[in-house]
Amino acid sequence: MASGSSTFSVIGSDVSIKGDISASADLHVDGTIEGDIKCASLVQGETSEVHGAVIAETARLAGRVVGSITARELVILKSARIEGDVHYDALTIEQGAAVDGRFSPNSQRQAAHAVSGPAADEAEEAALQLTN
Repeated sequence: MASGSSTFSVIGSDVSIKGDISASADLHVDGTIEGDIKCASLVQGETSEVHGAVIAETARLAGRVVGSITARELVILKSARIEGDVHYDALTIEQGAAVDGRFSPNSQRQAAHAVSGPAADEAEEAALQLTN
């Protein structure tokens, strides 16, 4: 991303994507994604579905996510339905949101990485790939 520029991409409600998405800018998703998403900032609309892992600096989720979520700042809105583990630094959950998974701060994940090393990360990633 060019320095000083602020851009975002929109995936409309009529769009369905099969495959991973990587964006250096902000991403607004109203459609359906079957694959992993990695971006700076993610805003998910209420009608959106994501079947895959989400990795973002900030995420504001209002739709359905089936997969793990890793974000520095995470907001889960009341319309959100999440099936998967959630890793975060700062977390806000509105009353009414549904999450079926484990919550853990990123600091615990980093501490586990320091103790167990990269081999454990590779095993965890392989397990995630088998479940997705």
